[in-house]
Amino acid sequence: MLADLFLATLWLVGLVAALDPYHVLGISRDSDDKTIKSAYRQLSKQYHPDKNQAPGAHDRFIEIGEAYDILSDEQKKLNYDLYGDPNAGQGQNGHGFQFNDMFNQFFNGQGGQQGGQGKKRFQDALIDLQVGLKDFFNGRDVDFTVQMNNICESCEGSGSADGQRHQCSKCNGSGVVIIRRQIGPMIQQFQSHCDQCNGQGSTIANLCQECGGGGTVRKTRKVNVFLSAGTPRNHVVTLEGEGDQHPDYLPGNMNVKFVETPLENWGFYRIGDNLYRTEPLTSSEARNGGWKREIKLFDDEVVVILRETGVSVMDGHVDVIAEHGMPKLNDNTEFGNMYVTYKVIAVGGKKLEKDEL
Repeated sequence: MLADLFLATLWLVGLVAALDPYHVLGISRDSDDKTIKSAYRQLSKQYHPDKNQAPGAHDRFIEIGEAYDILSDEQKKLNYDLYGDPNAGQGQNGHGFQFNDMFNQFFNGQGGQQGGQGKKRFQDALIDLQVGLKDFFNGRDVDFTVQMNNICESCEGSGSADGQRHQCSKCNGSGVVIIRRQIGPMIQQFQSHCDQCNGQGSTIANLCQECGGGGTVRKTRKVNVFLSAGTPRNHVVTLEGEGDQHPDYLPGNMNVKFVETPLENWGFYRIGDNLYRTEPLTSSEARNGGWKREIKLFDDEVVVILRETGVSVMDGHVDVIAEHGMPKLNDNTEFGNMYVTYKVIAVGGKKLEKDEL
């Protein structure tokens, strides 16, 4: 009994005595909260097991977490400064903090998408939708199909053929296990992902044949999204809750990006709300005039450009046709301008047809 008492006392004393939180974080005793947080942030990133595989990095990360747990808690810090023990008067339970919880809370602020309550939202899906300039001009409903993860209908997302999941015998349903490591007279304790249930807290005896135990299946979905007239290229529309599904998460969002293709541009390209095109002229037309062109727009309006006989045009000259560009988004009564640049082409005095250019 005395031996047990000695070992228990040695564990407690060794845990505290071996850890000088100021020394671990490399700061002075008069450091303020901002300095403490900054030191913890820098060191915990440097020694995080996911980024640092060097020998001793994992133990160093745990030590850094213990130090910050002491100095970030006003009462523990005061106890340590006065008595050299952050848990003075609290008993053994004072040492039971969770490293992962503290690390996540520090770096995720208010809990990210989860907000501290309920399920997290699954990651969003980004879909590139190819659309021609004509559709950007007029706007329209766009229907498309896409492969997405869906909750398995056969097992309703449980992954089990009989719908039953059994509590993991290794972690007792918590999804984590406590690992203890003895270093000299000190015993370190930390939390780790349960490898038997992969952190799920439960196991499956009979896997669902439809989803193979994953709880989701890949299926084709039909999606409709509206493209407003005047929408800029690469504009993203978010369809909330229409992304990939997962039994442990709320459905993610589907972000649809409208990508402009060279199809149906009718010789136009756009910059902002303005349309641009190049109109070829023979050297004779440019020098003597007497020509006319009819330019059809995406809404079937026809714009006429011409030069009377005797009126010449210089190569590179630009005509500005006001309010015949792209419609302005959310106000389709206003339009940008059209800019027509003339390109003089001389091939033996022969006028080139458009389909020859």
